[in-house]
Amino acid sequence: MRVIVTGSLAYDYIMNFPGKFSDHILPDKVHMLTVSFLVDSMKRLRGGTAGNIAYNLALLGAETSLVSAAGQDFKDYQAQLERLGIDCRGVRVVADEFTASCFINTDLSNNQIVAFYPGAVVHAREVTLESIGLTKDDWVLISPTDPESMMRHMQECRRAGAKYVFDPGKQTPRLDRHQLLSGLDGCAALVGNDYEFGMMARATGLTEQQLIDAAPLTVMTRGEQGSRIFQRGQAPIEVPVVAPTAVVDPTGAGDAYLAGLAFGLSKRLPLDVAGRVAALAATYAIELKGCQEHAFTRAAFLARYTAAFGATPALATTLT
Repeated sequence: MRVIVTGSLAYDYIMNFPGKFSDHILPDKVHMLTVSFLVDSMKRLRGGTAGNIAYNLALLGAETSLVSAAGQDFKDYQAQLERLGIDCRGVRVVADEFTASCFINTDLSNNQIVAFYPGAVVHAREVTLESIGLTKDDWVLISPTDPESMMRHMQECRRAGAKYVFDPGKQTPRLDRHQLLSGLDGCAALVGNDYEFGMMARATGLTEQQLIDAAPLTVMTRGEQGSRIFQRGQAPIEVPVVAPTAVVDPTGAGDAYLAGLAFGLSKRLPLDVAGRVAALAATYAIELKGCQEHAFTRAAFLARYTAAFGATPALATTLT
């Protein structure tokens, strides 16, 4: 069963601010906010929501296809993805544009200020899922990118009867009420963090509980507090975090979590197991700087999962 990942491809410029943003923001002056943060390091790394998710899916052994757009500087990035077995035929390379760029500044409390330049990614709306042979057996991840592309891909999924996961993520502020409700219409799962659920509720006029009830399956991530999986008619499943060896960089943890969740769903693992696979994938991501710098074998992943949660025959069979 194939997992098709839509979303952005980008280069991430990771910066670290040796202080706390909150110490430099005056609440009574935010209407005329002007701040500048002197960072002490910067590194360019492969990123973008689709690239990050596809990378983690490939590590887990999922058959993965990527649908996005990139610029003239994508050659080395593409080679890295293809070495992992990721199908990049759905990536449109735009010769006169650059790959999107994400500028991420993280403070000592792991708060982040992010600026995103879309670059070539807006051309993803010109790539169709039908062009890579979308079928009803595929799982499609609708992750943050150009809103028009997100809407188009969801429409294609509904026409084909394909299952899709709606994760508006950092595009939530840009999506209007109609677009958010359209994402809920027919999705197999809704995914977001607790802050994004608050933004979706405000934009749609629904309560957070109504948003949870609108999808057959809803997953809310809550940082260090773990995540919750809601299924209609069932009690919520509490998913704990897996203790990291070190918290180096939270960037990309959400994408790794979504990859682990999608892997579990596509392999029909029990929901609690899928959630724990997602939690462990996220832990790997935060232990190194960058979104695609970590790596693991499936055997190592299974061993660490077993140490954290105990033996799980269904997962062992899937990974081996």
